[in-house]
This record gives sequence, structure tokens and C-alpha cells, in this order.
Amino acid sequence: MISNKWAKLIKSLHQKKYRKAEQLFFVEGEKAVLEVLASGWTVPALFATDVFIQQHAQAVKAAALLQPCNSDELVKVGTFISNDAALAVVEIPQWPEFSAGTASWTLVLDNINDPGNLGTIIRIADWYGIKHIISSPDTADCFNPKVVAAAKGSFLRVQLHYQPLAETLARTNMPVYGAYLGGENVHQLKLNQAGGYIVLGNEANGISNQVSQYISRKITIPAFGGAESLNVGIAAAVICDNLLRLSH
Repeated sequence: MISNKWAKLIKSLHQKKYRKAEQLFFVEGEKAVLEVLASGWTVPALFATDVFIQQHAQAVKAAALLQPCNSDELVKVGTFISNDAALAVVEIPQWPEFSAGTASWTLVLDNINDPGNLGTIIRIADWYGIKHIISSPDTADCFNPKVVAAAKGSFLRVQLHYQPLAETLARTNMPVYGAYLGGENVHQLKLNQAGGYIVLGNEANGISNQVSQYISRKITIPAFGGAESLNVGIAAAVICDNLLRLSH
């Protein structure tokens, strides 16, 4: 059974201000919880069904506190419509300050609002081996439950750094590629060097004027049909695929 104390805490972690105050977030579902238990991240509490505990007796030892419960309790405190496995309360990691590596790619997110889009972008970064994402302070919180769910465990391997974008880009000597509706065709792009920053803008307004001044190359995904635009997550995948393929 999930105690009232823990139920109240987990429900509070649905909101960013309490995640920040407590320095905690939660992860739901069998696969994601197993990944976080195996990751070495600190798990102060794990709430799991008897079946999950029996099937993963060794893995659950990674949690400081284990409380058996039923699926209805997991659904009540979490965000999933159904959850017959587990929910883990996890400490937010303290990542070191961002430092650009030589010949590495970094994603830059300028006010990405939608948690689902952010989770998808984190998963895409992980797929292409991109270890760091720089996000504007107004980008969605990477420990939002919807972001965590959409990232499918990739949040464990990609570090997000929230900081002013203009100041960061002003200091770099690496190329800065910005995704626009008009620009160099990403399919025909020739790279001057491997690595750089890939800037993706807000879902409705694109890259802000403040950040645009630091874009060294505007790139675009050519359209062959009549759609007005691409979802930012889809655009991130196409751009990453082309740029990383060219640089390897």
C-alpha cells in the first residue's frame, strides 16, 4: 500500500515547482523503472505490484524503500491510464556544467513548449549518440512526467542544460546550424567541419530573434508536398540523420 505521505509527495511531483523544491521526480511503467533501477541513479522509493517484485527481485534492491501496492494505487498517484508494474521516485541528478566537446554535436532547444516533443527529441538525441542538449530556460522541464514517458529511458543517457542560449552561442567557435523553413537543403549540405550546434525553434514561432543572430548556417528540410511545416520532433530526426551521416 502507498502511504498517504508518499501519495501526497508523488502527486506534488506532477508540478515543476515541487520537483524543483524536492529535487525529485518519478518514473512509471515496467521498462522505464527497470532502466532507472539499473542506471545507478538514486531511487529513494519504489512502489510496485507483487508480480513486478517477484519477477525482478534483484533489481528492486536498488531502491532505498520498497512498498508493495496494487495497480489501482499506481494509477491514482501517477499519470498512466494503466500501470500494473511499478513507479519509482528518483533524485534529480546534478549534472556538471556544460562544456562543448571537440567534434561533437549538441542540440539547442529554443523554447520547446510541448513535453511530448521534448521527450521525443531526447530519445532522438540518444539514438544518434548526442549526449548533451542545451535548452532555453522557458523550454519544458525534462523531468515532467510526460517528457519522461516520451523519452522512453533516454533521459538517463542525455544531459539537459538549461541556460541562456544567446550567451552560450556567443562564446562558441563551432558552427551553429539553425532549422528554418528557408535555408540550405539539408540533403545537399557540405560540412566544413564535424560537430557543432543544431538549433531547433519554438513549435509556433521558430527560432527567436535573439538566438537567430548567432546562427552561422540556416538549413531546411525540403518539402515535396503541401504540408505547411513539420513537427519539431520529426524535424530533429531528419536533421540529425543528415548531419551525423555526413560527419561520419
